Formats: sequence, structure tokens, C-alpha cells
Amino acid sequence: MRVGIYPGSFDPITLGHLDIIKRSSKMVDKLIIAVLNNSAKKAMFSADERVALIRETVKDIPNVSVEQFEGLTVDFARKVGANVMFRGLRAVTDFEYEIQIAQTNHAIAPDIDTLFLTTSVKYSFLSSSIVKEISMYKESVEQFVPECVAEALIKKFK
Repeated sequence: MRVGIYPGSFDPITLGHLDIIKRSSKMVDKLIIAVLNNSAKKAMFSADERVALIRETVKDIPNVSVEQFEGLTVDFARKVGANVMFRGLRAVTDFEYEIQIAQTNHAIAPDIDTLFLTTSVKYSFLSSSIVKEISMYKESVEQFVPECVAEALIKKFK
């Protein structure tokens, strides 16, 4: 069985993330969305909230599950038996950062490959940070995030 992970903070998940999830889920038998629980970073949504929002978002994709983790991504990948990590790229600046991470991961775990997927053009500008900023100013983000996330953001900024 080919198992892949798509790691990230997903604070919150966007339609750009969902695009990568749908496309990568077709390349593996099982895809695990690996939600980083980084205690050193202040997230808007708790890890449990992010997991719940992602689960709601991917509930109709049968080979996708969601788990949270702490520590090195390669350690989590080994733990779940993954042999590929998926990462999304929006721009050249993403690539510069992501290639360093991928090369480091490969040095630590040469048995786990990183596969980059370029984001669909219609989401190339989109980030969780942009979504949170738009929400903070009470503007609609329905065109950028799943419905459950738009609702959760409205509640956060009430």
C-alpha cells in the first residue's frame, strides 16, 4: 500500500490546500493530512479545531484521513508508514524554502520522497495568513475557504 502525507499547519485550511489534497489523494492508496501541533507558534485555531475543520472538509474523499503530530515530519511519516510527502508550491519563493526542507528530510530519511505539486493558478495568491487578515476586517472569505472554515472564522472574529 502506498501511503502519503500532506503536512502543514493548516491555520486554517484553504481551497488551495484542498486542491493539493484532492490531487495528491489520487496518487496514493492512503493520504494522511498531518496537522503540525507547533507549541512554539501561536495559531488562531487550536490543533483540535484545525483537525475538526479538515475532517469536515475532506469527509467525502474516502482515502484521506487527518492526524495531528509534533516533532519532525519524517518521524511522523515513518510512524504511519508513509513513503512520500506532498507539498504545494505557489511561487518561486515557496520553492526556495521547500527545497531546503525537502533536502534536509531526504538526508534524514532517504526512503521518504517529497513530491511538489504546483497550486492551481486560481489559488496561486492564496494563503492562510491572507484569509485570516481578510476575516479580521470582517470581509467574506467564502471564495477562499471551505464553508465550515468561513463559518469558524466568522465566530472567531465576533
